[in-house]
Amino acid sequence: MKRDWLLKRNCSLTPRQLAKAYLLLCCGSFGIAVAFALQGLWIVFAFALVEMTAVGAALLHYARHALDREHIALTDRCLLVERVLGERIEQVRLDPHWTRITMPASRRDLIELESKGTRVEVGAFVTDEQRQRVARELRRELRGASFLA
Repeated sequence: MKRDWLLKRNCSLTPRQLAKAYLLLCCGSFGIAVAFALQGLWIVFAFALVEMTAVGAALLHYARHALDREHIALTDRCLLVERVLGERIEQVRLDPHWTRITMPASRRDLIELESKGTRVEVGAFVTDEQRQRVARELRRELRGASFLA
């Protein structure tokens, strides 16, 4: 028996598409700034440089977290929770026979998984409805796993 859940951000642009959009934005902004600079208004170029630096920093932050995800894999022997946050990867292994699920009580609560003193929260990247659905499916699958042993 193996069951997987992938919970990831809903991002409009991949990092590669984001780089292309930023390049296009820079070309437009600096093109206009150069036109003003040729007229003797160098300050416009300075503002364009500051503006594109700020936009670049914001888009870099977005791109680093665009691929954030949580992967939950249930097998007969292990409930593996893998979280990817930026460049950090965290893995937690839980015993499926001893894992307890706390369902999200309110809209912003996450799914809490606990087994033998190890606790992990999942569902940060999905909607409340998806969190509720995943929690129900996990609970159903874990109940089935506990009776198979």
